[in-house]
Amino acid sequence: MARTREFDTEAAVSRAMELFWARGYEATSVRDLTGHLGIGQGSLYAAFGDKDGLYRAALEYYRTTLAAVALRSLDEGADARSAIRTMLVERVRIAVELDGRGCLLVNAVCERLPGDPATRRTVRDVQDASRRALADVLRVAAERGEIPATSDPDTLAAFLVTFLNGLLVSSKITPDVRALEPLVEVALAALG
Repeated sequence: MARTREFDTEAAVSRAMELFWARGYEATSVRDLTGHLGIGQGSLYAAFGDKDGLYRAALEYYRTTLAAVALRSLDEGADARSAIRTMLVERVRIAVELDGRGCLLVNAVCERLPGDPATRRTVRDVQDASRRALADVLRVAAERGEIPATSDPDTLAAFLVTFLNGLLVSSKITPDVRALEPLVEVALAALG
């Protein structure tokens, strides 16, 4: 008779996400994970397959929680510049918290690529969603006259995603929102 799982997998993934975010994939052992999650090794393997499976689940959890919230915040701005500014600054704020741990997805790219196709797919999905959401905001902004009608929303959105990735890497070097925030203004100037 199979035993029923005795732990909350979503809570375990959330806690694993925090550990991977703080330490990185390579520096986090299965022993670290089982100790942090308060589960046995057999339970970890039964629920997630292996450390890679738990890591992928943690990246997916990050995508559906923190990254999704950042995209939803784009809909809350009164104008495109304000919405984009708020989203960029908020992402930097999250990245510099807890001793400048950065962005889990950017960290994953730096640590795991090019050798981990699953991580590449997850991060590409997040970046594609970010680019689409930003392009939609910029299309509306062009229609309202907030940015030049001749602007290419897709190219500007791709630039902003690329800029954000670089900014998140820089936040690990300089974990100070006040030092990085003026760079957001420079990026916003590219909107025209």
